[in-house]
Amino acid sequence: MIKPSEYQRRRKQLMRSAGEGAVLIIPAAPERTRNSDVLYPYRQHSDFLYLTGFREPSAVLVLLPEARGGKAVLFCRERDAKREMWDGPMAGIEGAVNDHGMDEAYPFTELETRLPKLLRDRTRIFFDLGQVPEFDRKLIAWVNELRNRPRKDFHAPDEIVGIDQLLHDMRLYKSRSEISAMRKSARVAAEAHRRAMQLCRPGMTEGQIHAELLHAFTAHHCEASYIPIVGGGANACVLHYIANRDELADGDLLLIDAGAEYDGYASDITRTFPVNGRYSGPQRDLYELVLEAQLKAIDQARPGQQWDDVHMAAVRVLTQGMLDLGILKGGFDEALEKKQYKRFYVHNTGHWLGLDVHDVGEYTIDGHSRELEPGMVLTVEPGLYIRPDDHRVRKKWRGLGIRIEDDVAVTRDEPDVLSRQVPKTIADVEALMAA
Repeated sequence: MIKPSEYQRRRKQLMRSAGEGAVLIIPAAPERTRNSDVLYPYRQHSDFLYLTGFREPSAVLVLLPEARGGKAVLFCRERDAKREMWDGPMAGIEGAVNDHGMDEAYPFTELETRLPKLLRDRTRIFFDLGQVPEFDRKLIAWVNELRNRPRKDFHAPDEIVGIDQLLHDMRLYKSRSEISAMRKSARVAAEAHRRAMQLCRPGMTEGQIHAELLHAFTAHHCEASYIPIVGGGANACVLHYIANRDELADGDLLLIDAGAEYDGYASDITRTFPVNGRYSGPQRDLYELVLEAQLKAIDQARPGQQWDDVHMAAVRVLTQGMLDLGILKGGFDEALEKKQYKRFYVHNTGHWLGLDVHDVGEYTIDGHSRELEPGMVLTVEPGLYIRPDDHRVRKKWRGLGIRIEDDVAVTRDEPDVLSRQVPKTIADVEALMAA
């Protein structure tokens, strides 16, 4: 678990970046209606969670940078015995201060009277417009009201600036506690993938495998970090396939893309394995190619390398391999220059990972690919997808979709593969399935 002291350090760092005279406002995620009076399971907004560890709705964090380190004020719900009987314990005003380290806390019902006063004599507001439209309208109205008053009384803020430019670069660099949480989420997801490999048999359905993944997540106090992709046969060629209902056929491959979320932090792992426990010749050839591309790409996840170096390492291996297998035609240089690989490799080799599966952080700086640094965590996930109706390639390749994905932390030394517990060599996968 992330300790309250770490959340406090994050808030202070953010306030130092904003500078004295600013005010930073971060609302909690609103609850969302699924249907009628049923709500979707609540998930806190990642920026709010990163700064507070507070997981309840109807809350707003206000940060006031000052010379002595600044002040954190939380508006939240008061404890309500009747509501707690239905929904469980609430932090309340005292919990916000005692358990979450806030300097001050006030009832959420007092937001509209207290927050406009906190905007006085602040030169700049850091706030992300467009996420909660109702709150946007209130904030703009408060600012306009202050601007219309006589200026001799106080100064009104001059501008509203997006908070993401300060906060998201902070989130890109993970602390030891964050890496520990991500290692746990990867370990739980790894167990789920191994369980799926061991239980998979021809005649089962994608839905049954999906259920086994959720069982493993829930048993370890985690939840799915996204809807699992469980695609058998040609369904693996649909990158965001989530129907997960077809029967698994003997001789087909099964692609599983599934991750767990622990303490708010996501894992994201993909494996592709044979439903019957043995890779066929064409499956083996294509799988070995994707695996080689992934290993080469992982090796590039080191300090001083650039983001694009990871992708291009995989692209070079896949391009040469598809030429060798006859899937692509011509010479290597021409195929690379014309990006012929994009017929079968349609996505990038990875993305940042953290509180969001596709985590925040820029991939380019001043028009150049970003340099990797210790503390960054990314996925490495090359894949090849040959649709069943693609008659430009030999029949034996059609309908094959293969992706291999791991979560990798950049360290001062070797890349740290957080998801290493899931087998991925052909020998190891077949051995696990046979056992």
